Amino acid sequence: MENIYLAKTVKIIKIEEQSPTVKLFRLAQGFSFNPGQFFLLGKIGFGEAPFGVLSSPYENDYIEFAVRATGTVTNFLHTLKEGDEIEIRGPFGNGFPLDFIENKDIVMVSGGSGIPPIASLTEYIIKNREKFKNVYLLYGSKTEEEILLKYRFEKWKEGGIKVMTIAGGFVTDLIKDIDVDEQNAVCLMCGPGPMTEAIEKVIRPLGISDRRIFVSLERRMQCGTGKCQHCTTGDKYVCLDGPVFYYDEIDKNHD
Repeated sequence: MENIYLAKTVKIIKIEEQSPTVKLFRLAQGFSFNPGQFFLLGKIGFGEAPFGVLSSPYENDYIEFAVRATGTVTNFLHTLKEGDEIEIRGPFGNGFPLDFIENKDIVMVSGGSGIPPIASLTEYIIKNREKFKNVYLLYGSKTEEEILLKYRFEKWKEGGIKVMTIAGGFVTDLIKDIDVDEQNAVCLMCGPGPMTEAIEKVIRPLGISDRRIFVSLERRMQCGTGKCQHCTTGDKYVCLDGPVFYYDEIDKNHD
């Protein structure tokens, strides 16, 4: 059995600027994972940071991550070049409930740099499109230049995903264009915090219950094993109990 706690050294084969603060990193090895799980990337001497996977779970030759420069590890990663090597550990945590969401209307919601797990899930859904009903992707950002992966949107649309984006506004403004069966719909989210405003103003008006809302939390996860205590939210460990939760599991939890 593969030891997910043992770091592997992997070469960077592609770096692509996505926004003024975000770069895409493609690593020269495929990994088995479920959309929504995360990996720890870093370098000995600089530390590690958690990242959700951006690429398709069906991709065997490489794995992709989006790295936003916000701290010591991520700023270091932004100095690397194609051909350099980094360490990777994982996958950790749980992913989105792939079996549960089959044969349902899907509403995916993301904001800013929270798009990677949703992008990976989108690729999974396209590969298995016959298993799902209406599928929407709502993606908002503060500015147009902060909308990541624009070049993939057309492919996603051709794959049967209704992609809707908004810059300088709120995903709440997109609700008028959504048509789902409230008794047979689910919501999957990843973005800043639990995106409470989107839940209250987009998801609840659609009639989707809390037990059909799945939220991928972003936290500073350093060990991936529940030992360092950095990723606690209420009585939950994001690395062990998440990062994907039923919304009612973390609704009242403090950060």
